[in-house]
Amino acid sequence: MTGPQQRPTRQRVVLAERRGARRVRTRVEVAEQTEIGAAMIGGLIRAQLGLALRLGLVTVLVLCSLPLLFHIAAVGSFVVFGIRLPWLLLGIAVYPLLYAVGRLYVRLAERNEQDFLELADE
Repeated sequence: MTGPQQRPTRQRVVLAERRGARRVRTRVEVAEQTEIGAAMIGGLIRAQLGLALRLGLVTVLVLCSLPLLFHIAAVGSFVVFGIRLPWLLLGIAVYPLLYAVGRLYVRLAERNEQDFLELADE
């Protein structure tokens, strides 16, 4: 016969300290589109729409102010490489601006999505 059998030590489980329950519940609320999940998704959509409208408005204001700036600064009479300067600026210099706005939008939109995921994981 062997020696006395050792019983495993008992451990107390406290459900209030469990972190996984809230995370799973929040993801289920988003996936099943409950009232809370719909509010969270609606907040993300509003944040993305607000970002797009703000950056779009800034872009439109900058691009629409260029002809006024050309008129005020009398840039229209300058010729570079046989092309009038306003046409050169509108044809070439606008694209880096649009690229920069696009990159900024993507970075900020991804930040909004990351904030949403962190909120859903709490």
